[in-house]
Amino acid sequence: MSNPIVDPLVEGLDTDATSPLVRLEATVEGVAIVTINRPERRNAFDADLIAALSETFETLHGAEHVRLVFLRGAGGTFSAGADLDWMRAAAGHTEDDNREDAMAMARMLKLLWDIPALTIALVQGGAYGGGAGLAAACDMAIATADAKFSFAEVKLGLVAATISPYVVAAVGPRTARGLFATGRTFDAAHAEKIGLITEIVADDAALEAAMTGLSTEMMACGPMAVIESKRIVEHVAYQEIDHGLMEDTAKVIARVRVSEEGQEGVIAFLEKRKPRWSE
Repeated sequence: MSNPIVDPLVEGLDTDATSPLVRLEATVEGVAIVTINRPERRNAFDADLIAALSETFETLHGAEHVRLVFLRGAGGTFSAGADLDWMRAAAGHTEDDNREDAMAMARMLKLLWDIPALTIALVQGGAYGGGAGLAAACDMAIATADAKFSFAEVKLGLVAATISPYVVAAVGPRTARGLFATGRTFDAAHAEKIGLITEIVADDAALEAAMTGLSTEMMACGPMAVIESKRIVEHVAYQEIDHGLMEDTAKVIARVRVSEEGQEGVIAFLEKRKPRWSE
């Protein structure tokens, strides 16, 4: 990554939102890196980590100058899913208490899903249960060739419930049923085949190179156009293509064409120069 800095971060980021459990860094160009920082527990979730991730993702909602967000795990593992001690404690809680714990996880995933900037999971080692759910909740996911995945909740008599909307959106209902019902472990090649990840790279060095390449690639894209592109996909997904939807899409492109960014992009192209946002 070029010019990584911690303080000050990109304008608009709240550095007070960082914690020892989650590192938030950024470049002056607008690339944010969120690192899950519990390597001694293979970056497994507990209530404190979920809260720290929620706070970090919420901070990124208001960071207008952030154009790209990478999510990764410290210590060579993306996330092992739920922390065993946390699960052991939850077994003794009431149903209401468990519902609150689950809602905290659900809210954290939705905050990740709703980040305006493009989000990319960088998967090393393992992404299990909720960890694989995190990858599914990102817009893209890149994994090293040796990465492993599973939704093994059924082997504990549990259900991959809070992550299910994001996994189903990534891989489709039929594939999700098979993954959830068998709890089997699968490799990066299969994860790419079913759509859970979008790209495989050879090793950790190649993952770093992919970060740099994507950061450069995204700087050529209009920041607001990226946000609008994410919104339009969310709006049209699985909708009937009727007159109403056609009107909605026409309104979006008309509004964007007359926007300052849209005007600058077209003029820059015609003048054979780079648009201001990429300088």
